Amino acid sequence: MIDVMVQLKGISKGFLESDFLAVDNVSLDIRKGEFLTVLGPSGCGKTTTLRMIAGFENPTKGEIFIDGEEISKVPPYKRCVNTVFQSYALFPHMNIYENIAFGLRVKNVKDSEVKEKVHEMLKMVQLEGFEKRMPSELSGGQKQRVAIARAVINNPKVLLLDEPLGALDLKLRKQMQLELKQLQRKLGITFIYVTHDQEEALTMSDRIVVMNNGVIEHVGTPSEIYEKPRTKFVANFIGETNLFEGTVLERGEELYLVDNKFGEDILIGHTENSITEEICLAIRPERIKLSNNIDNGMVGIKVKVKERIYNGSVIKTVVITENGTEFIVAEPISQVYSLEEQNKPNIFAIWNPKHAVVVQ
Repeated sequence: MIDVMVQLKGISKGFLESDFLAVDNVSLDIRKGEFLTVLGPSGCGKTTTLRMIAGFENPTKGEIFIDGEEISKVPPYKRCVNTVFQSYALFPHMNIYENIAFGLRVKNVKDSEVKEKVHEMLKMVQLEGFEKRMPSELSGGQKQRVAIARAVINNPKVLLLDEPLGALDLKLRKQMQLELKQLQRKLGITFIYVTHDQEEALTMSDRIVVMNNGVIEHVGTPSEIYEKPRTKFVANFIGETNLFEGTVLERGEELYLVDNKFGEDILIGHTENSITEEICLAIRPERIKLSNNIDNGMVGIKVKVKERIYNGSVIKTVVITENGTEFIVAEPISQVYSLEEQNKPNIFAIWNPKHAVVVQ
């Protein structure tokens, strides 16, 4: 049986002044020791959900449990959670030692214990020797480490992180993503992380919750979210995808035959989503390649190359079918179809039929 640390039961949050429902009947179980990311565009309800867990917002309806205790009416300072914000929220008049020690000071912990724990935190976030520096003397990444150390020194059951890396430059952000994941594994604390950055979510998370318009669209591991999205929104929001409408013609044990917008009938694999007559297919660009022929067991559509875009290690190719449908193929440069052959009459875009995912 999976131990649940945070449980949301049908929580909603409405704002009477604007008649706006920011979060709409959300239920979710978050496991002990899990790194869970809540992902979605601005205004989807992810930060409001985090603030309700923290106690900064009260749910209009529903219940919130932490480690089995219902805490919807418990004030923020009495909840066994801490929050790390994008703005760091460090005390500018205190040095790093006192910033990290603040929570222990409030609890009247003995000085000897404070000293031991602060130095343990400094070592953990790789800031030994920075005790006497002021926040203004630190880089963005160093400030974020201090904010995390201050948040975890009180041993919270849950750490809430509201876009904590949003103010960092790209290189430092990627470095901090790995450090945060390593830190979470070392501490064993449940992390609930809010971001709108898809790559960040895929890199760091044990599971991802994709939200849109106040509701949960999909919950799953990074590979499940990416490889088998349940909805058009998830397929489009996570990475890049090609979407095509189609009509199911035949249903087999392993494959479905679909009359598709490509202008040709194609085969697709079985799917966990329910199949109706009219369906939508999602095919990731990197699952498609260009070839002179259709390999055995593959689906192939005759295409012409319209445009090629260099993207570092990958070449993105915009192709067009005989009926005018355009889509994208993404191939490693080492495998890319040669430019000299791109206008030959028989060029095919090919893929494994099981990589065409039905989305709702």
